[in-house]
Amino acid sequence: MSWYEERRENKRTEAMIRREDAAAAAQVRIAERQAAAQIQRADEQARREAKEQATAARRERRAAMWRGLRVWFGRHVVELLIYPIALLSFALAAPSMAAYGASVYGSALGGLLPGITELGMWAFAIAVVIERRRHPDRSVWGLVAGVLVFGAVAFGINFTHGLTVAWDHGVVMGTASIAGVVAHQLTLATAPKSGQQRREARIERAAARKVARIRKAAVKRAVAEIDADGSARLLYAPGRYTLTRGGLRPATVPGLPVAASTDWDRELADLLATTGAATATGPVPSIEGEQEPRDSIEGGAVATLDHGPDLHESTPDRPVIDRKPGRSIEQLRAELAAAIEAGTVNPTSAESIRKTLRIGIARARQLRDEHTKGGRK
Repeated sequence: MSWYEERRENKRTEAMIRREDAAAAAQVRIAERQAAAQIQRADEQARREAKEQATAARRERRAAMWRGLRVWFGRHVVELLIYPIALLSFALAAPSMAAYGASVYGSALGGLLPGITELGMWAFAIAVVIERRRHPDRSVWGLVAGVLVFGAVAFGINFTHGLTVAWDHGVVMGTASIAGVVAHQLTLATAPKSGQQRREARIERAAARKVARIRKAAVKRAVAEIDADGSARLLYAPGRYTLTRGGLRPATVPGLPVAASTDWDRELADLLATTGAATATGPVPSIEGEQEPRDSIEGGAVATLDHGPDLHESTPDRPVIDRKPGRSIEQLRAELAAAIEAGTVNPTSAESIRKTLRIGIARARQLRDEHTKGGRK
């Protein structure tokens, strides 16, 4: 190959390389333009989506605001109807009261008169609403009394002001001054309770009144226990009672079991007092053939009701009278312990304790129960 042909071949190779480089560069530029266009489209899509989301959010906020307004209007429709009346009443009464106060007091300070007549009753009226909504169970009679008193003052002063012209002017001005407060109290100042809640509240108040009357009757019926240091406390007889005009009367409730009682002496005394079978001084035979002394009740004897047979007891021929009155339960416990140690008493038998210590059957049973630690047998 000649030099000329070799040169021509080299030029073709170089031209081919340049064409390939240009084609590659063109492909790169095309790819870059495509990537840039794709990025631009993605950005535009993101901007459109963000704009749509912002628009939807604004639309949702507006819808939520309107829903909230509709709910608020629905819940406060009564206030929206009543408070305009209150504003009209105040707008009519306050300026006339200010002018009347200035003329009465002869100075500009008399213009503060609406602060007593109008603002006074409105302060109590608003306080009633706030207190009943915050504390539905709390009494607001003091605030209601304030509304009535200041309302009467406002009506009287406005009526007197109008009466200087004619009596019908007085009626109109007095009525206009309290019309707003009257409408407010009739509609908004009532306790926010349903019909069922109001019925339950009435039942609870009736039950509370009855419980108070029963407790008062129980206090009248209670007896006092005075300690050695002079302190006193009331003792009550537990059980089921009904309230009558004469006081408390024991009652049995159908369908309920008879309440268990351990105060047999009290129940027997109540029974004898009810039937009139016992006297103040005469001995009364006890149930189960026993005759027991009453420790210290006017020197007489009263029967005691035993709760069941005692296998260790025998029926005495005659009652054993306590020859040492006034002994405390601690002294009796000490004497019982000494008798047990000496072997002169059967501590499981109330009759043996009664004869040995020469006490009443009620205290003998108490000492027996304390010794056995098992209650009544």
